Amino acid sequence: MRLLLDSHILLRLDSEPSLVPAYQRDALADRANDVFVSAATAWELGIKQKKGKLILSKPVSAQRALFGFLELPVTIAHGEYAATLPLLHKDPFDRMLVAQAIVEQMILVTADARLAEYPVKLLR
Repeated sequence: MRLLLDSHILLRLDSEPSLVPAYQRDALADRANDVFVSAATAWELGIKQKKGKLILSKPVSAQRALFGFLELPVTIAHGEYAATLPLLHKDPFDRMLVAQAIVEQMILVTADARLAEYPVKLLR
């Protein structure tokens, strides 16, 4: 499987892994799966840190490397697809992750039930 992490899953893995359900942790640990972290996640979490909404223990790039996850850049195709999505979810970063998961045929690992309203495969 090709899995794409939602931002809050990456944060939980780094700070409180017990908050990530066992079935999600198992899927992420399975070496048969490719696990990706989006550049949009680094952007989102960096903005939140700058605003004082969270404190990262280390940069997203270091977290990605520590866990052995792959990097997913944001492309024009992702941006164009995200622009076609209905505004069911007001967070543009979440809509970008949905678009990336759809375009790249990935499963989005999340706890956000609102994302189920989009035509994206979820592991939640």
